[in-house]
Amino acid sequence: MEYPLLKLAAIDIGSNAVRCQISAVLHYGDRYRLKRVEYVRYPLRLGEDVFATGTISDKKQEKFIKFLHALKLLMEVHDVAPNHYLVCATSAMRTAANGAEVAARIERELGMKVLVIDGQDEAAYINRVIEHLLEDKKHYLHIDVGGGSTEFNIYHDRRKVASQSFEIGSIRRMQQEESGLASTAAQNDLWQRMEEWVKENARRYHVTRAIGTGGNINKLYSIAQPQQLDKSVTRRRIATVLHNLTSMSMDERVNVAMLNPDRADVIVPAGHIYLSAMEWANVHQMIVPDIGLKDGMLQTLFEEHFDEIRAREDHSLTVPFPTPQSRPTEVE
Repeated sequence: MEYPLLKLAAIDIGSNAVRCQISAVLHYGDRYRLKRVEYVRYPLRLGEDVFATGTISDKKQEKFIKFLHALKLLMEVHDVAPNHYLVCATSAMRTAANGAEVAARIERELGMKVLVIDGQDEAAYINRVIEHLLEDKKHYLHIDVGGGSTEFNIYHDRRKVASQSFEIGSIRRMQQEESGLASTAAQNDLWQRMEEWVKENARRYHVTRAIGTGGNINKLYSIAQPQQLDKSVTRRRIATVLHNLTSMSMDERVNVAMLNPDRADVIVPAGHIYLSAMEWANVHQMIVPDIGLKDGMLQTLFEEHFDEIRAREDHSLTVPFPTPQSRPTEVE
């Protein structure tokens, strides 16, 4: 028997990977929930081109178009309405000299509008789901490391009071280390400014806890705490895992640690950013919820279309919040 469900979709075009999540809106009693029904991740790695050459190559563009076409068909199979999905691109697309041109081509050929968002917009999306995880009277440093940028947010008593985006991420850092440019004056200056921002704001707002989001910290968490999902991880434990991974060859990371190749080469550079930020803020525990940009995008869609959703369900309720999904148990 077919059981119709309204579905929403979010496509996150990151510097390392493109992710698509389709979630169904569930309604029972007086609560609405978002339940993941489909998740696809492809390591397109736009950042490899952009951070090295400044543009998205023709070869990468072709793969990009093909993959987005596949996602468009997937959404059609799931009966996702044309106005019930969002496509957002982050650091690589906004940095690329031909980013606007590629976005225009996608809209022309596929009819999909790509929103190229800045660091503050990215943080605002994530804030929609992060703020519901916070405790009263607690003060947090939220760290989100992507392929091309790192976003910091300070939450003081459940309210965001400071935020800053820095153009340094896992792929940028990896490329700098491989080329020997990680110690240039410009990079040292950026790292110093990032350190000063975290130290100053952590002190000013009495930060005592960290929240980490992003694919790399989720993988580090799963290695560090394989039997203790949905709990915090210590800074010491993250440092131990990073030390072990650093000592491994690429072959060992893939075949012994069981990391995907596109994760194995960036996890250490990303991990060092998380660990450094915790040290600068002098915090010893990190909460690692399985949420990110795509979840904020889905929450935004839910809120924007709530009146339509409620009319479809034919219920008269106050606006509730769909609870964040629990951490998935499947291997990435």
